[in-house]
Amino acid sequence: MKQDLRAKFADPSRGVYLIGTCPPKDGTSPEQANEIATKLLARLGQIDYDGLIVYDIQDESSRTDVPRPFPFMRTLDPRMYSKLVREIAEHPVITYKSVSQRDRDDFNNWLDDAWNDYGVRDMVMVGSPSNDGEIKLSLNDAYDAVGDHPLDYQLGGVTIAERHAKKGDEHLRLLDKSNKGCEFFVSQAVYNSQATIDMLTSYARECRIRGEQPKRIILTFTPCGGAKTLEFMEWLGISVPEGTRWRILDSANPLMESIRTCRSNLEQILDAVIDLGLPLGLNIESLTNRKDEIDASIRLYKLLKATLDLRLAEQQL
Repeated sequence: MKQDLRAKFADPSRGVYLIGTCPPKDGTSPEQANEIATKLLARLGQIDYDGLIVYDIQDESSRTDVPRPFPFMRTLDPRMYSKLVREIAEHPVITYKSVSQRDRDDFNNWLDDAWNDYGVRDMVMVGSPSNDGEIKLSLNDAYDAVGDHPLDYQLGGVTIAERHAKKGDEHLRLLDKSNKGCEFFVSQAVYNSQATIDMLTSYARECRIRGEQPKRIILTFTPCGGAKTLEFMEWLGISVPEGTRWRILDSANPLMESIRTCRSNLEQILDAVIDLGLPLGLNIESLTNRKDEIDASIRLYKLLKATLDLRLAEQQL
């Protein structure tokens, strides 16, 4: 197994580089799941990465009145797929967990099983509501449950720059989640660089005022191959400025234009925050199972990793 993520997160001089993926659809046989994981990891064989993220996909239709652009399909248990991917890749895996659908006793059992049966050690909790909007366990109560639990999970949280643009308090949420045990944060996909800059700047400044060491922020980027993917991104709450939207959709090659946009956005973010002492990382994902977008995510990974590595190296001169 490669060096664990705790050690990598703890080294502020380096970036941390992750690949995000989703479990196969529910009902996939173990043999098919193995084949899917093996095919994914064969694609990743050409790149140097620190670990993977396996998402916990929920319907989330109760979150908005706008119809879901792609039909929701239940997936295999993320714990199971995390274990499979980790064993094949021999890389650490961060497992997402939606906590709202079960009460605290059930969640404690989930924690026991995740650790003992599936080898989960790194986890990000999210508070997505169930289909009917019912929340059986709040995110804050889930943090308390993990804090009271004897097993030593490395806990991460989600950060949403769009929420900061609306409410102006995402940096305070990060500090509050840190106090509840979060050691790192993964952003929603970045297409609005200014919203991310504002959030990161506020976070770094508040940490400095309080005399606290900022946690690692892992910035997520994803390619966009066309109107349907863009519609899904916006349904998920990803902010895409109007000029960016039309530049991608009116391009002769929207996928490559989205990659150029992501690189430009990362460069703008680094120009603004590289001197603020924030430990950074990247998470590259594909929001669809389209082969061209999956392949584009590998190209995007190479480009953005080289960009961040160069800027970090320049910091050490």
